[in-house]
Amino acid sequence: MGCCDAPGLMPIEDALHSMLSRITPVNQTQQLPLAEALGFVLAEDVLSPIPVPPFDNSAMDGYSVRLADIVHNQPLPVVGKSFAGQPYAGEWPPMTCIRIMTGAQIPIGCDAVIMQEQAQVTEQGIRFAVTHVQPNTNIRPMGDDIGHNDLVLRKGARLTVRDIPMIATLGISHVSVLRKPKVAFFSTGDELKPLGEALSEGQIYDSNRYGIKPLLENFGCEAIDLGIIPDCPETLKATFHQAQQLADVVVTSGGVSVGEADYTKDILAELGEIGFWKLAIKPGKPFAFGRLENAWFCGLPGNPVSAMLTLYVLVQPMLAKLAGHSEWQAPLSIPARTKSTFKKSPGRTDYQRGIYHLENGQFVVESTGNQSSGAFRSMSLANCFVVLEQDRGRVEAGEIVNIQLFNACLS
Repeated sequence: MGCCDAPGLMPIEDALHSMLSRITPVNQTQQLPLAEALGFVLAEDVLSPIPVPPFDNSAMDGYSVRLADIVHNQPLPVVGKSFAGQPYAGEWPPMTCIRIMTGAQIPIGCDAVIMQEQAQVTEQGIRFAVTHVQPNTNIRPMGDDIGHNDLVLRKGARLTVRDIPMIATLGISHVSVLRKPKVAFFSTGDELKPLGEALSEGQIYDSNRYGIKPLLENFGCEAIDLGIIPDCPETLKATFHQAQQLADVVVTSGGVSVGEADYTKDILAELGEIGFWKLAIKPGKPFAFGRLENAWFCGLPGNPVSAMLTLYVLVQPMLAKLAGHSEWQAPLSIPARTKSTFKKSPGRTDYQRGIYHLENGQFVVESTGNQSSGAFRSMSLANCFVVLEQDRGRVEAGEIVNIQLFNACLS
């Protein structure tokens, strides 16, 4: 007997454990130019081939000095200049100084850089307002940021817009990355209509695919949109066959409930196996997970909020593991005081949409209003989920709840 036949609903934690315990990361790697590597997961550690900075350099516009030359407070003639990319290379006579710019290489023998705001230009030379200066003042030593052969990024890190320029400072032009997981997705239902076409009686526009595609891409996947599939068993079966040839994961929207025209679950049982179906989550109870012959399967509910929520809460960590993103972390959860009531009955973990802000140094949260799984405006207005525990009931204003801040994928 499978989970689907058992009475009751599977807790979210058990569902996540069941999914993640079966997933192994993709193992195909490729070498990519650094400029094309954003969003990919590293297949190996990044070690620095050079120290950064690669030489001692100035942190200020000013003057390179030897400490022994400034103790008598005598003006020092400028013997030369050191610019970024054009270091001073001549002799440096005693009792002189060298003009230097920010980032320029420190001349050999320099003990400190005195900023130009503490210097006065005279006919005899530069007179400094300070005579007691600590060694290495305003000098950034070689390797101050990154040492030679330092571990810069670990295997399993997903490259961000902050990582790319950091790797570039090391002179690394190509990186070894894992192939992005491929996810084929489609919506099911005779009631769905493409955008731009007039609605007939009883029809609605298919909005779910417009949320699924950017979320999958934000998760670091290659998204393959197979469109709207009607409630026809033969067409659905053919689409599943096509999808599993194209992708590592097949994601559907709709068709996993208990209606007479919800065929997805039956076809999945025929073509593969169902890991579980029906969770103790609200919204999103009719979420299915299983295995096709050549791909994993995630069946999202048809209601727009339910589809996005289950994709975000359940499918996101699964895809992170599949992508080899070992440093992925669940969205941040923090306590907050409620400013409004939240209706709830015990039995399912409830992800209600909320708006949080800081008030007198404390996080407070209020409802976005209509919490129906078909009311997507509540998602558009929200900046967090108010996560109400499975056994919890109605929440009154002033109580403490846990809120889950939207991560970058939903922002």
